[in-house]
Amino acid sequence: MSAAIFLGTLLGAIALGMPIAFALLFSGIAIMLVLGQFDPQIVVQNTIGGADNFVLMAVPFFILAGEFMNAGGLSKRIVDMAGAFVGHLRGGLGYVAIIAAVLLASLSGSAVADTAALAAILVPMMRSAGYDVGRACGLMAAGGIIAPVIPPSIGFLLFGVVANVSVTKLFFAGMVPGVMMGLSLVAAWWLVSRREDTQLTPKLPWGERMVLLGKGFWALLLPVIIIGGLKFGIFTPTEAAVVAAMYAMFVGVVVYRELSMKDVYHSLLITARTTAVVLLLAAMAMVASYMITVADIPGQVGEWMQVFAGNQLLLVTAMMVVVFLAGMVLDFIPIVLIFTPVFLPIAIQAGVDPVYFGVIFIMNCSIGMITPPVGVVLNVVSSIGKISMPQAVKGVMPFLLAEAVVLVALILFPALVMVPAGWWR
Repeated sequence: MSAAIFLGTLLGAIALGMPIAFALLFSGIAIMLVLGQFDPQIVVQNTIGGADNFVLMAVPFFILAGEFMNAGGLSKRIVDMAGAFVGHLRGGLGYVAIIAAVLLASLSGSAVADTAALAAILVPMMRSAGYDVGRACGLMAAGGIIAPVIPPSIGFLLFGVVANVSVTKLFFAGMVPGVMMGLSLVAAWWLVSRREDTQLTPKLPWGERMVLLGKGFWALLLPVIIIGGLKFGIFTPTEAAVVAAMYAMFVGVVVYRELSMKDVYHSLLITARTTAVVLLLAAMAMVASYMITVADIPGQVGEWMQVFAGNQLLLVTAMMVVVFLAGMVLDFIPIVLIFTPVFLPIAIQAGVDPVYFGVIFIMNCSIGMITPPVGVVLNVVSSIGKISMPQAVKGVMPFLLAEAVVLVALILFPALVMVPAGWWR
């Protein structure tokens, strides 16, 4: 009963056009009223507690790091460096986009920021070289959603806070699956681009390649600092976010000298706006999460899924199908905040490792950002690439399918996540 009230209120509020943050709040209040436990003090305490979390402090700093990288020239040098080594191949600019997407994902945890940076730099180049623009934009979108899977990941930060799971373990567990997503895009791009008649970029001599590699050295050093610092316990994920932001600002201002004070102000402004949205969602979701626990909604949902109770694989598959369908109509963060407190207790009770569940769950949420009709990242590339949404949807389909295959492989073979994760412990 409580589960139906929660879903009915949530979906009804969203259908009426209410912002998702407030829809989550009213869903929690609706459960309170049904249970006869309405107390404004509980609402206020959980709202404050939802935003007052040390780990969530990492969110604005990782967002800020991404803004500094884009404005300070780090993103551009990553693209130039990748182009120096694979740009001359047939379909070379596509491979440049994939390599740059993986590298940028290891610098920033934001899919939207990474996609915007890649599309702004590479779409004009691919258009002038004769590439299918819709397909190029689809590749940018599919590459951009690797960001929430490879550390540092804002998605893992949110999941870790809501689920009370080690963010550091989630970071390390996401590394190999993120690379697998990149490799799947390489395979898909090779299949769809080999027959295209496009201009080939001249092959650069090794001397010029080394020069571009040297220019990108400072950008490549950032993931080494973050992963090394986490591995050896030098700093926490939250402190790593501060280090990333300050490092990106230092390189942009002092080394590359492209980050002006105006750019710093603009980056801070964008970060503040984005952070306000994220933290408001986290605060309001905590009310819903608290009432989900009080009303034992995971237990009710678990009863609905009793048909899968005897088979861990079928249970996880059923959950992932629900999350995939939700990704078609909801954005990344609301899915994490709504479904984590519902599904994770059921998964743990069935013997599923919470770190493994977090990785496939966040990957599924990421794929949701390129599934129509909502597809936030698709909207970004269609806007930057000046193409229609249907063109973007058609262009992304081969790459969406490739990343979905990776997700299915991780569901069928959990060792693909857990074994590499153990290497870093």
